Amino acid sequence: MTTIWLEEKQRAYRELSDVKADFAARGWFPGTSGNLSMRVGDYAPESFAFAVTASGKDKAASTPEDFLLVDQTGQPIEATKLKPSAETLIHCEIYRQTGCGAIFHIHSVFNSIVSELFWERRSVPVEGVELIKAFNIWDEEAVIDVPIVSNFADIPRIVPEVTERLDKRIPGILLRKHGIYAWGRDAFEARKHLEAFEFLFEYVYRMQLLKR
Repeated sequence: MTTIWLEEKQRAYRELSDVKADFAARGWFPGTSGNLSMRVGDYAPESFAFAVTASGKDKAASTPEDFLLVDQTGQPIEATKLKPSAETLIHCEIYRQTGCGAIFHIHSVFNSIVSELFWERRSVPVEGVELIKAFNIWDEEAVIDVPIVSNFADIPRIVPEVTERLDKRIPGILLRKHGIYAWGRDAFEARKHLEAFEFLFEYVYRMQLLKR
């Protein structure tokens, strides 16, 4: 099992708390929705640990019960009465596939709309928009497709689609009529990617309106 030093855990909780407060102020956690995580300790695809938001908490508030540590299966690794976010298994699979350092999941009107608008093609097309460069894609007039996966109440049913559809060039994946998961090598990069996705989703939606 990965050794987690106290200072690593404290650092992760502090960074997640700052991100949580920022996103809550932007209205990205309606009705206690959304979740955040940050990997701590050493990493191997078959063995890792991460801090994740506890289930059902008001993310506009800051309490000692906001986060807990889980292993690569999504199970708590310390004695706690807290339950990890219901969607922790999706975080587990993204960490397993990418080795990233942080994953942020939020709900917004624009990411929910475009996930349904482009559901039949299973991806949101974005063409030639400057903020694609936020994903370290520097091609002139770059074209990307942000994957969309099914949104089932039974979270384990979603995981195989994440495995199949995840594109390692694109640091994000959408759940249909649900929200975006964005990740990066650390909290700064994951936040940058999330902000870029939200800009691009609003751009795509408004362009669809202008074309009609």
